[in-house]
Amino acid sequence: MKRTLIRWGWLFTGPTLIAFMIGFVVPFVLGVYLSFTRFTTVTNSTWVGFDNYLGVFADGTFVHSLWYTAAFAIVTTVVINVAAFAVAYMLVKAFRGANLFRSVFFMPNLIGGIVLGYIWMLLLNGLLGIWARSITFSATYGFWGMVALMCWQQIGYMMVIYIAGLQSIPGELIESAEMDGASRSQTLWNIIIPLVMPSITVCTFLTITNGFKMFDQNLALTNGAPSRLSELLALNIYNTFYARTGFEGVGQAKAVVFLLIVAVIALIQNRLARSKETQA
Repeated sequence: MKRTLIRWGWLFTGPTLIAFMIGFVVPFVLGVYLSFTRFTTVTNSTWVGFDNYLGVFADGTFVHSLWYTAAFAIVTTVVINVAAFAVAYMLVKAFRGANLFRSVFFMPNLIGGIVLGYIWMLLLNGLLGIWARSITFSATYGFWGMVALMCWQQIGYMMVIYIAGLQSIPGELIESAEMDGASRSQTLWNIIIPLVMPSITVCTFLTITNGFKMFDQNLALTNGAPSRLSELLALNIYNTFYARTGFEGVGQAKAVVFLLIVAVIALIQNRLARSKETQA
């Protein structure tokens, strides 16, 4: 078997490896290179060193978007995970209609981001219209509008992951805790939550990265209005790259910085969560 795999393994892994090189590795390396150049097309570039990176943090809109996105990611991560776990904890119990409720909570995740953004723009503008306001009236309205949209879309998806984690807990442990006189809250905090830490790790990783990467909902819901104050990092990079002629290199440098920020945060979160799993 081992000899056969060595002989024919390339036939199965080769196409995937080639697609990975063409679709990820080559564009990634080229993108990092272009972040050090001034260019209009891939074949028309001039090396400028770190000038583009100096322009990144000299851009006040990028710094504002960075803190705005960090606040957005923190709030959505907390709200989504708490709500998703609470819903999963209720729906993991067997009762009539449980599967229907699970499907209903999961359905928003199937709607595309652009469509979802325009739907919520109509809903929120209708609500705020009572006070003669719109979602683009202030960055605060835009922030909480995007938080509501993100939570509504993601809670059902994370709920499914938490349900899988809760269902993997042996029923004997819960029964033993109840027989020993443990209350529901004690069972929850001392048994259930430690045992679903792998699910918590996955969900917090997904919600943090999704919060930092959100683009299409931001584009459809506020498009950065007013005055780019509700602009998340992904939209800021897009506007720098496509809306300002001659700033393609700066936009590419922002994309590299954005990648590093998300990667570092994801690695730190993953390590902290994994350490909690080990302790549990």
